[in-house]
Amino acid sequence: MNSVRIRTVAITVAAALSLPLSLGIVTAQASSSDSSPSATNAASPSASEQPFGPGCSSLPQSGNGSAAQMAHENVTTAVNNNPNLSMLADAIKKTDLANTLKGLKGSTVFAPTNDAFNKLGTAKRDAILNDSAQLKKVLTYHVVENKKITKAELPHGTFTTLEGSTLTTSGSGDSFKVNGSVPIACGNIPTQNAAVYIVDGVLVPPTATPSTSPSA
Repeated sequence: MNSVRIRTVAITVAAALSLPLSLGIVTAQASSSDSSPSATNAASPSASEQPFGPGCSSLPQSGNGSAAQMAHENVTTAVNNNPNLSMLADAIKKTDLANTLKGLKGSTVFAPTNDAFNKLGTAKRDAILNDSAQLKKVLTYHVVENKKITKAELPHGTFTTLEGSTLTTSGSGDSFKVNGSVPIACGNIPTQNAAVYIVDGVLVPPTATPSTSPSA
């Protein structure tokens, strides 16, 4: 009788001790399970932080000119390595702005494509590219220093450029324009020191000479 009673008591004590331990394991597992999705979500960039625009699909998937490659380069190198921005790269070299662009931090660069330069027509394009003073004004008008423009700011944006004049942005969804007429082909492409907005037109500041202005 005594041995049966001792065995019963031992089983009861063992069960009582194991219950809190089991509950602790279940609680820990549930906590871990609950926290995993939020941690994953926190690590994933929001849609507003991703490159956007109709021209993004034409970017290379890898290598030079791809968004993935540009993210590991400063903006000067990213432009130099992008074959669709070779005319911009050459213009930057003509004005010795490479070091200025390399020194940017948390800024925005509007980058005209080769097609954008050619849309000016031969006379206007050459007038800009062959006048170093005017070229510098045009290029610095494409830079918003110390300001990474976000997609949320584009619908009614007004920004002061490195040249000193302001530019505006407008639009909605994934379709935006600069100064009311120049489409953003692919925006918010990250580089190490600036966000790049590839544009389908050359932005000419209000202070440009008549020979380089869009209406000339």
